[in-house]
Amino acid sequence: MNDFLHVVHDGPADAPPVLLIHGSGATSGSWSEMMPALAECHRVIRVDLPGCGRSTPPPSFAVPRQASRVAAVLDELGLAHVVVAGHSSGGYVAVSLAEQRPDLVGSLALVSTGPRLDALLPQPLILRLLLAPPFGPLLWRRRSDAVIRRGIGATMARRVAIPDDLVTELRGTSYRAFRQVLHHNGAYLAERGMPERLAALDVPALVVFGGADPRWDPSSAHDYDTVARVEYLPGVGHVPLVEEPAKTGELLLAFAATRL
Repeated sequence: MNDFLHVVHDGPADAPPVLLIHGSGATSGSWSEMMPALAECHRVIRVDLPGCGRSTPPPSFAVPRQASRVAAVLDELGLAHVVVAGHSSGGYVAVSLAEQRPDLVGSLALVSTGPRLDALLPQPLILRLLLAPPFGPLLWRRRSDAVIRRGIGATMARRVAIPDDLVTELRGTSYRAFRQVLHHNGAYLAERGMPERLAALDVPALVVFGGADPRWDPSSAHDYDTVARVEYLPGVGHVPLVEEPAKTGELLLAFAATRL
């Protein structure tokens, strides 16, 4: 079966292109709060990664395989030297894309992307319950909108309104897809840390990290200091796209402007 990637387009077709890649188990809707600002002056392409949202499950969830499918989308659109931004593990797909196809990536922005495995903090209880066998698959199938909101909220530093469409879209991600994505993300990171990967690339990079991220040790963002510009968001958790969309969008727009 050929894997189909759901692609969302925003902004003027002739504007400078920006590609947005969501994190583990999420969808293109993760970026919705930032779209009004980004789409004002950029052609914005968002994808549902294989097996997430409205995209079909792939033969393999390996990070390089996901990146190659994203590369095919850019090739189909005739785009190159794109500003590519990834949230959380979407940053791994973004970097893998640059490793495989440097012609497609003009610059990289990584938001809440953990640099190494030992920077991962103990995961919130609700996520451990949803993922741990043997009850994980059963709980996943029966999870309510309230449970999905609690799962997202557990990765944030403070309570904020979670958009309804984001909750609805997350229902399209299966338990198997989420587990497989997490497994392959870990394998990609174990093979080589993110700062080392960035050092091997000739690509300008921005790293945005929440100063109160409950998933990754916020101090680990300093691992990127020699290979990227690092911006901290004080009091923000793992999902700046929703917790602080205006500031996150401002940082991304300013970075994209320097690449024009």
